[in-house]
Amino acid sequence: MKRIATLVVAGLLAFGTAQAQEAAGSMSELLNLIEQGQARDSAQARQREAEFASKRNEQQQILNQSRAERTRQEQESQRLESQFAANQQQIATARAALDERLGALKELFGVLQTVTGDAQGRFKTSLTNIQYPDRGEFLVELGSKMAGASSLASIEDIERLWFELQREVAESGKIVRFNQQFATADGERVSEEVVRVGVFNIVYEDGYLQYDPTTENVTELQRQPDQARYTNSTGDILNATDGTVRFGLDVTRGSILSLLVESPTVMERVHQGGIVGYCIIGLGIVGLLIALWRWIGLSVDGRKVAAQLKRDSASTDNPLGRVLAAYESNRGADTETIELKLSEAALKEMPGLTKGLLFIKVISVVAPLMGLLGTVTGMIKTFQVITLYGAGDPKMMAGGISQALMTTVLGLVVAIPMVLIHTLVSGQSRKIVNIIHSQSAGIVAQHSEKNG
Repeated sequence: MKRIATLVVAGLLAFGTAQAQEAAGSMSELLNLIEQGQARDSAQARQREAEFASKRNEQQQILNQSRAERTRQEQESQRLESQFAANQQQIATARAALDERLGALKELFGVLQTVTGDAQGRFKTSLTNIQYPDRGEFLVELGSKMAGASSLASIEDIERLWFELQREVAESGKIVRFNQQFATADGERVSEEVVRVGVFNIVYEDGYLQYDPTTENVTELQRQPDQARYTNSTGDILNATDGTVRFGLDVTRGSILSLLVESPTVMERVHQGGIVGYCIIGLGIVGLLIALWRWIGLSVDGRKVAAQLKRDSASTDNPLGRVLAAYESNRGADTETIELKLSEAALKEMPGLTKGLLFIKVISVVAPLMGLLGTVTGMIKTFQVITLYGAGDPKMMAGGISQALMTTVLGLVVAIPMVLIHTLVSGQSRKIVNIIHSQSAGIVAQHSEKNG
């Protein structure tokens, strides 16, 4: 790089010299031109040096001013630090004097501050806040005053706090009736007469209401308790004027009521069983229809057989009559033939007397097995949820567990009645069959004695 720069400078000098030689007519003129150029260059250099010196002096002046300002700011900082320390000392002295002058009042104000904070939280969630919403602003102002220590509570403030506490205690034991605007479960805003039972519940004609402390709004429960004794009691207490009224009081201020509301209904529990649950229910309905059909049929046959026992002639409208008719048709045959004919007639009646009973028995066995199937599928679903989302949230697993339990319950609910019904219907069928067999045996014995 150094060589290249040297070659470039030499080239420029040669080019400048060549130009000077072209401008000058002789060597003497060339020398004059070179001297004039040197003189011009020296004048420009001196001018630049003068400008540089001027700017250097200006920068030095600015530097000196900056150093002086820094020294002044440092002195101001030291002065302010000294003043801050003195103020701190004065504040400490003033606080000590304040504590000494307050004496026992300091403890009193501490208790007053604590009571104010507790009352503020208690009043905010209390049902009495619906009727007395302005006391919250007073408690906030009093609490801020006591916490700031810039001002002290006045006698009027203390008396107002005492009054509010006494009123809260008095209102907690009252049953108050007043008009209140509230939102129904459908979102419609209505204004009706409501009853506040102490600080525990607020009700209207058709059910329970709830109070939201965050929005300070009264709304109807999205779903009232299923038990009619609770919802009916709200109308009773609203219409009562004196005496004692049976009322469903929630002493937990809505906690138990919310649990009752969130508890699933019978239909919701059935839906929790899923497809397996629906199949079990359908199977149970089919079994009940078959059992009802067979119960009616066997009852009719039983009455006809009982009537046949009292008649001397055979009637073909009942199983026993048809068996006796077979004997009447073969009365002249020998004993062995009569026995075979009666056995044949009795066997023909067996399918009609036992039809449908096997299906009822199968349903009583299959229903708990289907319940077990639903239990397995529900637990598989639960384990899938645990695999995907972990076991941290029990609500995520509630669907599978509910299906497992409900299918088990549905299977047992169907199987137990089916077993009892099968026993009853089978007993009716066996009763008729035993009558047929006993009558057949009696006829055979009588025929054998008659024919010697």
